Amino acid sequence: MSQYQPIDCNYYDLLEALATKRQYIRIHYFSEYHEFCTSDAIIKDLYIKDGYEYMLLSDGNKVRLDRLISTDGKIVPGKGFDGISCECD
Repeated sequence: MSQYQPIDCNYYDLLEALATKRQYIRIHYFSEYHEFCTSDAIIKDLYIKDGYEYMLLSDGNKVRLDRLISTDGKIVPGKGFDGISCECD
């Protein structure tokens, strides 16, 4: 795995709040193979394994947090994604 870069603390707080709501949200992220992925799912859990932070989704996907692009329409700050749109409907 590539070197882990922790996400912004305020954004982590947002993820915790979304997990608490137990509602379906749209999540954009890069897979371990650098593929652009979209999931409409509930955040089931946030956890740390082997020094990496992950999000477990209700669709079974596990997303490393430093690979997130956006959750619930909110772009991850500080990752250079500002000014892009992930909505390709």
